[in-house]
Amino acid sequence: MIAPSDRTPLPRKFFDRPVLEVAPGLLGRVLVRTTPDGPIAVRITEVEAYDGMNDPGSHAYRGRTPRNDVMFGPPGHVYVYFTYGMWFCMNLVCGPEGTASAVLLRAGEIIEGAELARKRRLSARNDRELAKGPARLATALGVDRALDGTDACATGQTLLRIVTGTPAPYDQVRNGPRTGVAGDGGNGDIHPWRFWIADDPTVSPYRAHVPRRRRS
Repeated sequence: MIAPSDRTPLPRKFFDRPVLEVAPGLLGRVLVRTTPDGPIAVRITEVEAYDGMNDPGSHAYRGRTPRNDVMFGPPGHVYVYFTYGMWFCMNLVCGPEGTASAVLLRAGEIIEGAELARKRRLSARNDRELAKGPARLATALGVDRALDGTDACATGQTLLRIVTGTPAPYDQVRNGPRTGVAGDGGNGDIHPWRFWIADDPTVSPYRAHVPRRRRS
């Protein structure tokens, strides 16, 4: 459960900063998803930073499109995308409006509403796997494109909200290459922009990019 002292919503100014400051600062924070059946809360344990049009790994690298439009909007909003024809992943937009930087939420620990998350993640072998990976996290919370553009910093009733939680200690934060990113964007020497909490069992395993083969 989230302690009352940890339920304070993160202010928009938290997100109105460079993505490489926001990303590690999100570790230990809590995302709350409100559903008709009750709330589900996840403590964030792994993220990746994407620096908009400066970053070859970013969806916004080649400019604005209908798909990535939310990334160019105000900080603190949720960017949801559909991938591989079957999964949704969610990001939190940061930096000044127009910069299109965002933080992908890669993994977390379900700390409230686990019984609801289990119904969505029937293949999970245990609760550590409920949100272990970006698509699993979105599935556990019931996040899809209908929530694209949601203001996670809004007050009052909202479907998604990011709250203070307990930030990860600086000496527990690790970083390395981003998972499954091709080319320079996946080069850990250039973009070591995946951040995680050391030794946390909910962090997803690193996988290098593997080119997809086209069916003949």
